Amino acid sequence: MRAIQIPFLFFCLSIIFLGCKTQSESKTNENLKHYITILGIAQDAGYPQIDCDKMCCQLYYDRLEPKKMVSCIGLVDKTDDKKWLFDATPDIVEQAHILKSKHLDNGRLIDGVFLTHAHIGHYTGLMHFGRETLGGKNISVYAMPRMKRYLEQNEPWSQLVALKNIEIESIHADSTIILNEQLKVTPFLVPHRDELSETVGYKIQGIHKTALFIPDINKWQVWKRNIIDEVKKVDYAFLDASFFKDGEVSRPMHEIPHPFTYETVALFENETLDTKSKIYFIHFNHTNPTLLNTHRLKDSIQKLGFNFAKEGDNFEL
Repeated sequence: MRAIQIPFLFFCLSIIFLGCKTQSESKTNENLKHYITILGIAQDAGYPQIDCDKMCCQLYYDRLEPKKMVSCIGLVDKTDDKKWLFDATPDIVEQAHILKSKHLDNGRLIDGVFLTHAHIGHYTGLMHFGRETLGGKNISVYAMPRMKRYLEQNEPWSQLVALKNIEIESIHADSTIILNEQLKVTPFLVPHRDELSETVGYKIQGIHKTALFIPDINKWQVWKRNIIDEVKKVDYAFLDASFFKDGEVSRPMHEIPHPFTYETVALFENETLDTKSKIYFIHFNHTNPTLLNTHRLKDSIQKLGFNFAKEGDNFEL
């Protein structure tokens, strides 16, 4: 792979003069009552990616890097004995097992799934709820209007609805879903490639803390909201970091617009360390060097105050 270059001098200067590491908010789950857990961090196709002969994936086959599951978070409420997934990924089998075995076994696979949009890494795990596998019984799937119609009108997803494997719960932008007295969830529209459905991020509110989950979005400047202001309003912000820089993949990247990691870092350059430390990058393409467990660029960004989501991290709400 070509060496990745950072076009911002402030990276180097900040590393020299700051030299400080952010204190992670991640905690063990034993004493937590309401929290988010990270179940996956990779872009829709996971890591390693199919037919990838690049060094990034070769590191996995050489056993120098572990598999990374597709971007997904779990929401756990031990007070009411409930748990939810945000996105149904191709890795849902393992992710649901982790949620059950390491967090909460309440006798149900899941109490609901919140979908962000209809790209393969975010809803295709629903297939495991069907008659060929789980044979689910009215599993709640929270979906926006276009997403709901897509599932209802297209096979094989419509079969899940017809057989009552899933029950689609209609949600609407900026309308809050009150899960219980401790937890609230609010979807909000974000610009993205909406070929099959609209795309949403979520604000997840607990008793003490609040989180943003935006795994997919086009460039920050085309969103009607100001991402800096939105980050300042919450305690954690899990933000799209699909690609590190332009030219990272061979296809024209204007066809797959995302905020490059370095662009997000530059956008928050003049913000306080407190604001920067709220950001946890997630949803990494296999070509993004900061997906790797260790990399000089990742270390540099962390020294500036930013964080990278890791599978198994927990965040108290």
